[in-house]
Amino acid sequence: MLLLVILLLALAIYFLTSVLLPLVEELHKNWQADKEKDIGKKLDNMFSYERSPAELVQLYYILPPVFALVAWVVFKSNIAILLGALVGLAIPGIALNIRNKRRRRKFEIQILDAIMLLSSCLKGGLSLLQAFEVLVEEMPAPMSQEMGLVIRENKMGITLEESLRRLNKRMYTEELTLVINSILVARETGGDLTKVFSRLCTSIRDNRKLKDSIKTLTLQGRLQGIIMSVIPVFFFAWVMMFNKEHFNIMFQSDLGKMLLVIAVALQLVGMVLIYKFSKIKV
Repeated sequence: MLLLVILLLALAIYFLTSVLLPLVEELHKNWQADKEKDIGKKLDNMFSYERSPAELVQLYYILPPVFALVAWVVFKSNIAILLGALVGLAIPGIALNIRNKRRRRKFEIQILDAIMLLSSCLKGGLSLLQAFEVLVEEMPAPMSQEMGLVIRENKMGITLEESLRRLNKRMYTEELTLVINSILVARETGGDLTKVFSRLCTSIRDNRKLKDSIKTLTLQGRLQGIIMSVIPVFFFAWVMMFNKEHFNIMFQSDLGKMLLVIAVALQLVGMVLIYKFSKIKV
């Protein structure tokens, strides 16, 4: 009987190593290749070449166990270990998104200076494409990088109009869309781009002043929303520090659990409503 059990275990181990492991390895290779391709595309869009996609993919193997270990040391809980691993798994993607948003924000800030420089070049007798070349030389990144790509695409045979549409798709903002549409319309109708750029500068300045005023006027409401959102969490943590059994009646009874679910749901609804009321689109 013992020999039969050992034989069955050996067959099971052989099956796992010969069938399942190659399948898992193939799935792992496909996942890693897709992830490297996705990260590489994001890095290319940001003109970031300091780290290779393969190096960044390694973070998906390093960060989850590190955060899981830290969570276990701090909280001594299996749930905390799982949450720590999930946080570590999400951090590389979040970091890339934050970096991309910062780059887009910097590009948006540079739009007004770019329009003024283009207007000066056109007044000096340069063509629009020559003005873009001056823009690449004079402006810092990311504006110089994106406009340099527009020029390279144009030299490869892509029309300037199509290159500008691609730029708008890559770095979409309301101000950039307004600028590109104005350039396209002016090139089709033969309008004076210097006058168009002058009006755009005025419109963008006025729009930014209005947005700053709205942010200032809604600051109090946004701060109230943040404070009211974190107070319950801090209150719960503060009580648990002194009396860990204080909320046991809520966790152990069905009525208490129902009240907790309702409280959390109402809290989330209040946070969403405050965010919606304090956000005004211009």
